[in-house]
Amino acid sequence: MRILWRRLIAFGFRLLYNELAWLYDPVSWLASMGLWRRWQRTALEFLPAPGARVLELGIGPGHLLAELAARGYRAAGLDLSRAMVRRAGRRVRCLGLPGAVVCRGRAGALPFAAGSFDAALATFPTAYIADPASLHGLAWVLRPGGRLIVVEEAVLSRRGLVSRLLEWLYRITGQRGPGAPGLAARLEAAGFRAWRETLPVEGTAVRLVLAETPGE
Repeated sequence: MRILWRRLIAFGFRLLYNELAWLYDPVSWLASMGLWRRWQRTALEFLPAPGARVLELGIGPGHLLAELAARGYRAAGLDLSRAMVRRAGRRVRCLGLPGAVVCRGRAGALPFAAGSFDAALATFPTAYIADPASLHGLAWVLRPGGRLIVVEEAVLSRRGLVSRLLEWLYRITGQRGPGAPGLAARLEAAGFRAWRETLPVEGTAVRLVLAETPGE
């Protein structure tokens, strides 16, 4: 029964990222009580100064990628979903952000040269982020001393029926951090220096994992 449930959840997420990609924004808004974008933006606090080269993994419809480009970062975004790549591409074009590059691909087979980026980030990624191939690829494309920022999860510290309901939904759908508590340890094993941060956002606690490649 548990295996069947996991397959059903995986099928639902596949639909949300592909055939039903147009529902991603309203679903994210509802699942976060309107805080999804603010949770994502916590990653920006740990980036180097504008002008740096930044890779975003799992761009979804491209909101954060567009914000990176608007803030002056040389941003590249990657997603496995063709539907999300199309939506993100339209977004950056409509906003007139030529500094943002969108491409389709896997985190485990990044189509970039060694040392291409000063930083990389992923917000609420699935389990791919802790895969050895993904960690090896990130270590490859980040320059020496480059930084990885992963927004793993947000904990609803608010009281009330809605918060309890959302926490229950997070648990039954497996949305309580892909690598927690082992992502930092896996990053250390892959050669990164890793640590954790927690930031408050309007009655919630956003948990991040940060890591850096060895310096020059």
